[in-house]
Amino acid sequence: MKYLVMLCDGMADYPIEELGGKTPLEYADTPCMDKLAKNAEVGLIKTVMDGMKPGSDVANLSVLGYNPEIYYTGRSPLEAGSIGIDMKSTDVSLRCNLVTLSHEENYEDKTIIDYCAGDISTSDAEILVKYLAENLNDDEFKLYSGVSYRHCLIWSNGTLDIAPLTPPHDITGKPIKEYIPTNPNASKLYELMKKSYELLKDHPLNKERIAKGLRPANSMWLWGEGKRANLDDFYEKYSVKGSMISAVDLLKGIGKFSNMNVVNVEGATGYIDTNFAGKAQAAIDEFKNGQDFVYIHVEAPDECGHRNEMENKVKSISLIDKYVLAPVVDALREMGDFRVLVTPDHPTPLSLKTHTNNPVPYMIYDSTNKNNQNNVDAYNEKTAEKTGFYIEQGYSLMKKFLQK
Repeated sequence: MKYLVMLCDGMADYPIEELGGKTPLEYADTPCMDKLAKNAEVGLIKTVMDGMKPGSDVANLSVLGYNPEIYYTGRSPLEAGSIGIDMKSTDVSLRCNLVTLSHEENYEDKTIIDYCAGDISTSDAEILVKYLAENLNDDEFKLYSGVSYRHCLIWSNGTLDIAPLTPPHDITGKPIKEYIPTNPNASKLYELMKKSYELLKDHPLNKERIAKGLRPANSMWLWGEGKRANLDDFYEKYSVKGSMISAVDLLKGIGKFSNMNVVNVEGATGYIDTNFAGKAQAAIDEFKNGQDFVYIHVEAPDECGHRNEMENKVKSISLIDKYVLAPVVDALREMGDFRVLVTPDHPTPLSLKTHTNNPVPYMIYDSTNKNNQNNVDAYNEKTAEKTGFYIEQGYSLMKKFLQK
């Protein structure tokens, strides 16, 4: 038996008037998902338990069968692991976004124009992070380059008593005055953020980006604090050999800490311009090379949700169905018996431009079961609610999916 997880980050949404009262998933062209749904279990699952922040970190741990209340130590440590940082037990890791801020004189009067600095390329970001590191690194703080706008700060002998730190994608278009770190223990972090603006605002690369009509990456924004992560070995936990395919450091870090095979796909960006076909081929290759379980994570619907890009969100879902899910399912049919789990990790509603902890639609297809369990002919939020199937503890889904 082969097992495929198609994780569509942030795909779930609310009905949208411009789409005729349909959600992006309901509106998108998804013939493969809908065909599977006719002979699958379709229902709702709560991936983020009440009291926890609805981030991709918590939600993906839950989908993978790791109870976040036990395993979650913060978002950034998972990303740090992917970058290759060997954190000490006394280190605190923080996500460092490169963002675009407005140009008011005082830092606290600025507004976050863009949480990802125009989806800055990894090559441009690396230049700016290296420059920041040369000017800001010391015995206490060290910056490390990641992918696109996502980077990492390690705070030696740091503290987690620094809340609240707000994710920048939650406050895009808002003045930062109400969201700057106010905890006295975070004063050094706020100083680093202010210094980063002074260093980056006139950097030659940012001047070049502005001249090209691109948004400058003129400040770093710190959030997602946490201590070193430790996850149980995925094979020892479930007795299947697993692979992780994703463009983002968070999922690569989860894969690394759970001792899965982490696959890098050329051209995978985390946005709608990602290499969809490359991810599908990578998954097929992993199965052919003897892996039992492949987790394909696609970030694009989430990014489109954060940016309120309705057409792109619909398009990204259709592209996943056509260029990722369909070819992998076709390949699996030639290999023998298989199961497919399709689910978002959390909703990223276009109207809110941020995550919620609402239940999301899941689908489990088993090639050996030809019975329509739900009397549905499509996979989306409405059909999932209609069936009455509901999984309250999201981390229990993986055991159900992998049961013999």
